[in-house]
Amino acid sequence: MHVPDGFIDAPTSAVTGVVAAGALAVSLRGARRELDERTAPLAGLVAAFIFAVQMLNFPVAAGTSGHLLGGALAAILVGPYTAVLCVSVVLLMQGVLFADGGLTALGVNITDMAIVTTVVAYAVFRGLLAVLPRSRRTITAASFVAALLSVPAAAVVFTLIYAVGGTTDVSLAKVATAMIGVHVLIGIGEAVITSLTVAAVVAVRPDLVYGARGLRQKLQLRVNGELVDAPAETPAPSPAVARTSRRTLWITGLVTSLVLAGFVSFYASANPDGLEKVAHDEGIDKKTEPHHSSDSPLADYGVRDVSDARLSGGLAGVIGVGVTVVAGSAVFWAVRRRRDHDASPANTSV
Repeated sequence: MHVPDGFIDAPTSAVTGVVAAGALAVSLRGARRELDERTAPLAGLVAAFIFAVQMLNFPVAAGTSGHLLGGALAAILVGPYTAVLCVSVVLLMQGVLFADGGLTALGVNITDMAIVTTVVAYAVFRGLLAVLPRSRRTITAASFVAALLSVPAAAVVFTLIYAVGGTTDVSLAKVATAMIGVHVLIGIGEAVITSLTVAAVVAVRPDLVYGARGLRQKLQLRVNGELVDAPAETPAPSPAVARTSRRTLWITGLVTSLVLAGFVSFYASANPDGLEKVAHDEGIDKKTEPHHSSDSPLADYGVRDVSDARLSGGLAGVIGVGVTVVAGSAVFWAVRRRRDHDASPANTSV
């Protein structure tokens, strides 16, 4: 759903840019409360994972494909404020390095893909957990529903933005019907990816999942070949063991992201994504402008001067994951440092 330059007029793009900047400022402050020494490294990894999975377009219907937006996944794993930052880092890397999503439309993309998906998904997720018994299964189910609803919500908001600042005269009713219809289908894919990822992390380290905080993980021991619940007084893992577990999870996630972006992405669907398909069918792409980063050596997710398509795309994906994890980790390390600075005795009023 990356909006290119030329879809939305300059005044509307400027307004969404202000909205995005304000939301990022609020998210930077909010992320200080969400991030600690355990979760800050995970946030950078989540950004890299979202970048990698967004390269995996999956077919939906009628020559259309979709890809993960990532707001729901990030909000549940690392918190809603941090999630807005995660997805924004991904969008910035994609726009600057890969010519994916217009630079003048960056405010539109952050507003729609980072803010709307995160807010809707996390509100639905928390609402479901408030009425359902708190368990791994309900967290997974709530993740599914939250992710499913976040995608058509983003489609609705894009339609509203286009109604205000669209650059072509088209039937908004047709645009809305087409956008919502195809993005409901894409939402199913988003929901599957999100719920499976959340379930996998909750299964090994529920304490690192923001949306699962307070969920007690039952420790089971094998006795005479059978699994039994460990006594309640079983001591928690030592800090050294916990650090090793976090490191293992981080390395596993990074390797998975590199494999997805560097190898699996070659087999992704080549069909246009939902917005591209609707834009072509309904004529809202008539004033699309050339991307300002079209001369980037990584434009269109390929490495310039590398003739082999598989190698070119794989290298671009690996570079993208690497740059995103570094950029994301730098942002979240700085946020965490700011939190530690604010919490220090010298900066705490008595």
